[in-house]
Amino acid sequence: MGRKIKSLAVRIAAVVLLAGCTVGPKYHTPSVAAPPAYKEVTPQNASQIDNWKVAQPNDAAIRGKWWEMFDDPQLNMLEEQVNISNQNIAASAEAFLAARATVKEARAQYFPTVTANPSITQEQPSQTLRQFSTTPTGGASSNGTSTTSGSFTDYSLPFDATWVPDLWGRVRNTVRASAYAAQSSAADLANVRLTAQSEVAVDYFELQSEDALKLLLDTTVAAYQQSLDLTRALYETGIDSDESVAQAEVQLQSTEAQDTNVGILRAQYEHAIAMLVGQPASTFSIAAQPLKDAPPPIPFGVPSQLLERRPDIATAERLVAQANAQIGVARAAYFPTLTLSASGGFQSSSITDWFTWPSRFWSAGPSVAETLFDAGLRRATVQQYRATYDENVANYREAVLTAFQQVEDNLASLRVLSAELHQQDTAVQSAQRNLTLASDRYRLGIDPYLNVITAQTTLLTNQETIVNLRMQQMTASVQLAEALGGGWNSNQLPSPASFVAKTPPPPD
Repeated sequence: MGRKIKSLAVRIAAVVLLAGCTVGPKYHTPSVAAPPAYKEVTPQNASQIDNWKVAQPNDAAIRGKWWEMFDDPQLNMLEEQVNISNQNIAASAEAFLAARATVKEARAQYFPTVTANPSITQEQPSQTLRQFSTTPTGGASSNGTSTTSGSFTDYSLPFDATWVPDLWGRVRNTVRASAYAAQSSAADLANVRLTAQSEVAVDYFELQSEDALKLLLDTTVAAYQQSLDLTRALYETGIDSDESVAQAEVQLQSTEAQDTNVGILRAQYEHAIAMLVGQPASTFSIAAQPLKDAPPPIPFGVPSQLLERRPDIATAERLVAQANAQIGVARAAYFPTLTLSASGGFQSSSITDWFTWPSRFWSAGPSVAETLFDAGLRRATVQQYRATYDENVANYREAVLTAFQQVEDNLASLRVLSAELHQQDTAVQSAQRNLTLASDRYRLGIDPYLNVITAQTTLLTNQETIVNLRMQQMTASVQLAEALGGGWNSNQLPSPASFVAKTPPPPD
C-alpha cells in the first residue's frame, strides 16, 4: 500500500512539474454594443442619392483590392507600388518581424539552459598556501599530488544545466502576451497599409480634380478671349467704350493667372503620391486626366461586421488580450520558484588524463525561492497591469465608437454631396442661361458690359463648385472604404502558433 501511495505521489509531482497551473484572469473579448444598422442607410436617404448608389447589406464586405472598384488602371498601378515600395509599410513590416521574434524569445523559457565553460588555466599558488597544504611527513598533499613543486595547469570542461519549471504559468502567460503583441503588430501593419492606400487614392482624385479645374479654366480663358475680341470690335466701331475693353482685359488676365496657379496644387499632389509609392518626386509624373463624374457603390455591410473588418480595432483588442496575460505574469510572482540545476564535466591537472573517467565531476539538486517581503512590490505590479488592462479596454471601445462615427460621417457626406451636386447642376444651368441673356442684351446695346462680366463670374464660380463637389464625393468614397476596413478581415491575423513555426507565413 505504501508503495502505491509513493508511486501516486511521484506521478502527481510529475504532472505538477510538467503541466503546472496557470494563474491569472481568463480572457474574454470586451463587450461592445453594435447598432443593428447604420443611421444614414435608410430607404429615404438612399432615394436622395443621385450619383452615388448605396450597396445593399447582402453585398457583404469589400473584397480584396478595394481600389479596383474605381475602375482606374492608373490608380491600380499606383496602389500596387504602394504595397511594394512605401517606406512606412516597410518599417511596420520590420516592426512586426521584431514582435514575432519576441514570441520565440519568450517561448525559450520553457526549456533548460545549458552552458559550457571550458578552460585551461596555469596556476601558481602562493608560498603560504603551499606551506599549509603540505604534510609534516614528506611534503605530499592528502590526494598524493605534490604541491611544493610550484605552478601547475588546470584543465577544466564543465557543463551546467538549469531549468525553472513553469509551475504557475508565468512563462505561458509571457508567451501569450508576446503572441498577442505580435498579432497587434500585424494589425498595425495592415492599418498602415490601408492608410497609405487610401492616401494615394485621395491624392490621386484630388490631382484629377485639379486637372478638371485646369480644363474648365482653359475653356473659360478661351471664352473670355472671345469676349474681349468682341468688346474691342465694338469699341473700334464706336458702339462700346474703352472702359468695357479694360474690364474684359482685367477679367481675362485674372482668370489666366488663376489658370496658371492650378499647377501648384497639382504638382504638390503629384509629389505626395510619389512619396507614398516610394519614388523620388523628381522622376515621377502622372499624365493629366480630369476627374470622373461619379464614384462606385461601396458595400457597407452591417455595423457588427465592422468589429472584424477594421485593423485598428483588431490592434486595440489584441492589446487588451496582451494586458490580460500580463496580469497572470504579475500574479505568478506571488508563488515560489523551483529551480532544477545540474553540473558536471571533466577536470584534471594533466591533459592526458583530462577526459578519463576518474576526472569526472558532477552535482545536481533542486532549489526553491520565495520572496518573503517586498514592501508591496508584487501587489503594486498586479495593480499596475490591471489598470493597464482597463485602460486598453477603454481604448478598444473608443476605437469601435470612432469606427462607427467615421462610417456614418462618410455615409452622410455622400448623401449630402449627392443632393448638393444635383442642386449645383441646376445652379450651373441657371448661370449659363443668365450669361446668355446678359450677352444678348449687351450685343443689342441694352445693358453695359459689366453685366456680362458679372454673369461670367457667376457661371465660373458655380462650375468650380461642381468640380470641388465631385472631388469631395470621390474622396468621401475612398474614406468610406477605409472606414470599413478596406478588404481586410480579422481572420487574416496570423495565429499564435505561426509565430514559432520555422517558416511562418507573412502577414496579409
